[in-house]
Amino acid sequence: MKHEWKKHEKVLYGAKDSPDLVDIPAQNFIMIKGSGNPNDMDFSNRVSALYSFAYAIKMDYKATALKNIISNEIHDFTVYPLEGIWMKKDDNMQLDTTNELIKDNLEYTIMIRQPDFITTEMVRAALERVKVKKPNSLYEEIFFDMIHDGKCVEILHIGSYDNEPVSFALMDKFVKENGLHRISDWHREIYLNNANRAKTDKLKTILRYRVG
Repeated sequence: MKHEWKKHEKVLYGAKDSPDLVDIPAQNFIMIKGSGNPNDMDFSNRVSALYSFAYAIKMDYKATALKNIISNEIHDFTVYPLEGIWMKKDDNMQLDTTNELIKDNLEYTIMIRQPDFITTEMVRAALERVKVKKPNSLYEEIFFDMIHDGKCVEILHIGSYDNEPVSFALMDKFVKENGLHRISDWHREIYLNNANRAKTDKLKTILRYRVG
């Protein structure tokens, strides 16, 4: 059996285009930190390293599972979508003279979720193999850890990343109307399609932040 997140985890990846309150369970990720403009080459290089590592983990797991396949056992899985946690370096330095966000002043952690059956040992073994097969110095900055967001407000943003403030305004209104308050200075983005392949007005991004 192949685990496909689009089919089997619709609750976590099926956000609507209106704000909603959700409870996000603990999840494991491979992650890498960075800072600066996401349009710069450094960001692209980090994404590339992360995907190379993610596919190395997947292929290692598949190769091992197929040798010991049992009926109804998961022998393969679809690589999860890219996600990012974004925050500002300094709230006093984020807007230019046109009142637009200065992207150079952003800090981020980009990550790819791993299925619950992927262990620390599997990640370490895949890392050693991918270092040899597809060398990249950025692998040394990737780490494996768990994140538990808990209660959050989310929305499906459709369109340009630069238009996300419109969706965040809807989320903020929902939070206020429901007697909630935001408890994090960062937000999460889940990229459901590839920005290099989809038209800008067709981009689908889940926006999410923690509330109390």
